[in-house]
Amino acid sequence: MSKRRRNRSAEKLLGTSPGTLTYVGQEIEHAIKIKRIDYNATDYHIDDRSRLSACKLPNTESPYVSWVDVDGIHEPKVVAALGQQYHLHPLLLEDVLNTEQKPKIDLYDDTVVFVTLKMLHHSHQLQEIDIEHVSLVLGKNYLISFQEERTKDIFQPVIDRIKASSGKTRRNGADYLLYALMDVIVDHYFVITERIGDKMDELEEQIVQEQATQQTLATLYKLKRELAFIRRTVNPLRDMIGLLLRGESELIQHSTMPFLSDLSDHINQVIETLESYRELIAGLMDVYYSIVNNRMNSVMKTLTIVSAIFIPLTFIAGIYGMNFSNMPELRSPTGYFWTLFVMAFIALGEIIYFKRRGWM
Repeated sequence: MSKRRRNRSAEKLLGTSPGTLTYVGQEIEHAIKIKRIDYNATDYHIDDRSRLSACKLPNTESPYVSWVDVDGIHEPKVVAALGQQYHLHPLLLEDVLNTEQKPKIDLYDDTVVFVTLKMLHHSHQLQEIDIEHVSLVLGKNYLISFQEERTKDIFQPVIDRIKASSGKTRRNGADYLLYALMDVIVDHYFVITERIGDKMDELEEQIVQEQATQQTLATLYKLKRELAFIRRTVNPLRDMIGLLLRGESELIQHSTMPFLSDLSDHINQVIETLESYRELIAGLMDVYYSIVNNRMNSVMKTLTIVSAIFIPLTFIAGIYGMNFSNMPELRSPTGYFWTLFVMAFIALGEIIYFKRRGWM
């Protein structure tokens, strides 16, 4: 299930002034890796081991789109230095370093568009969802992407498209690159929802075939919490894309609007899928409780029938178990056998009656 990290370092923010750069997240020993990619329709250059000094604010008249990919946000000094070179607001950098920040979009004087959102990874070994904090900074002819340190670069597919000069990435500006990176993250949401759907199909089959156990119910509750968490992650993206589509920023060109509209449709599709899954989980829980109640009713019905059969037999046995001397049946040589016959006749009569009534 989702890997929710409780960061004790968040307590460091208490009492600090707004804009104080404090990393909130898991402790990481590796150094931050910076990659710089400059490209246009005809050429590209990738510096896999770029230094901070080489990541300067590009000239607005440059024919290249400059993409600075920062892998790791656990060193506030490096993030602060990069922010100083690109004249980024301290509040923006504070949100970059805070992995607990909810998805949002901020516009800074039509010079910078800041987007922060969550990347969801599915772990096959741990059978859980891992959350990665991602921040994107769009400026005039440049884009900076911040991602938590991982063994795999989540934006590698976009880099591969730049290398192959395939698609529209090389022929468009930095605003299209912003769309492409967000599209990669949204595509992963589809993967996560599909895996949740497969898991729900398995649980539904178990419940319908009456093979569900208490563990099945526990898994349903976990999935319900997962869906609630993913909805909180995805829902803000609808308003974020809507703000860009309304033309609130001059950095978003008109040619990019159709792609953002398509991305908005994908986000709505994910949200609708999550809503349908939430309703399906509620229905599966109702079916599970109904089956459990039916099982309990069947057991209680069986016990009631057995009790009804043995009540008159117990009554007869109780009468003849009394130690009174004036009981003529006790002296009869066939009294014992007649008593057993009567008890068997009563039991058989009750069974026939119950079957005719449809109770058995």
